[in-house]
Amino acid sequence: MMKEIILREYQETDRMYLEDIIRETWNYDKFCSPIVARKMAKLYLNSCLTNQTFTKVALINHIPVGIIMGKNSRKHKCPIHLRIKWINSIISLYCLKEGRKVLKIFDGIEGIDQQLLSMCGKQYNGELAFFVVDKKNRGQGIGRKLFQSAVNYMKSQNISEFYLFTDTSCNYPFYEHLGLTKQCEIQQEINTNYNKETMTFFIYDYHC
Repeated sequence: MMKEIILREYQETDRMYLEDIIRETWNYDKFCSPIVARKMAKLYLNSCLTNQTFTKVALINHIPVGIIMGKNSRKHKCPIHLRIKWINSIISLYCLKEGRKVLKIFDGIEGIDQQLLSMCGKQYNGELAFFVVDKKNRGQGIGRKLFQSAVNYMKSQNISEFYLFTDTSCNYPFYEHLGLTKQCEIQQEINTNYNKETMTFFIYDYHC
């Protein structure tokens, strides 16, 4: 029996489920303690919420199992309450010694993303700011359904091309199955609390 997939806009009641999905998908517990992993997931979600003009959450049996966020950069203005939540989550992490170390890693990754955008040499009006599906619910068409909702949004905003950042910690070949094209990549050694890991970071784009 096929499960019914419902899409709707993000609600604050989705937070707990989405933070757990983020934490598991990006393996935060691999390079930090559980308490810092929880705080990192909260920070990541808050950061994405400050960087969007469109959200759709996928629900199965009323439980969030995936989310996509898009941004029309011509219209983006971050509401003050979202910015306050983002700032508070940074402060919460910064108060911990281990949290400060992890923040440095993510600051470095943000710098890599900006390098990729510069290398690409394009001016985009649209960005896919966040896209994740719970590992336990993949292979059911949820990702494609979420992605199509974002494409429809971009078209409604007269945006013909948008981009996203990804890396080898994700299932990045999935983006190629969706029709996105890799534009640039950077390989970087990332220092975690436990070891060094070489990762490759990408920028992909899509023509609507």
